[in-house]
Amino acid sequence: MATETIGEIVISPRVLEVITGIAATKVDGVHSLRNKTVADGLSRKTFGKGVYLQTEEDGTVNADIYVYLQYGVNVPAVCIAIQQAVKAAVYDMAEVNISAVNIHVEEIVPEKTPKPDMKSLFDEDFLDD
Repeated sequence: MATETIGEIVISPRVLEVITGIAATKVDGVHSLRNKTVADGLSRKTFGKGVYLQTEEDGTVNADIYVYLQYGVNVPAVCIAIQQAVKAAVYDMAEVNISAVNIHVEEIVPEKTPKPDMKSLFDEDFLDD
């Protein structure tokens, strides 16, 4: 089967941010994402809550994810699971290589704190279903 290129495909950074955020929040042990108030660098862009993307010259993407974890979880194991889930989800859905997924654990949330729903994390229409 031959493939023919008839135009350019451009994926919005907002799409990558949503894929990254949803993949991270679906990992067991993640309570929620945290929106950082100030970006760490001038070239770093913030598109939403807790996910910061930076595109490198070679086309790969670095992701910084700021998370709240649930009390009682194995922090390194959850962070590794987030890295694997995000890298796989972004590649599977957008065919974009993520060269680094940096996890920043901002807080451990007490056991009885209710977990926010997806709608509060991302104001997207498709989450109404």
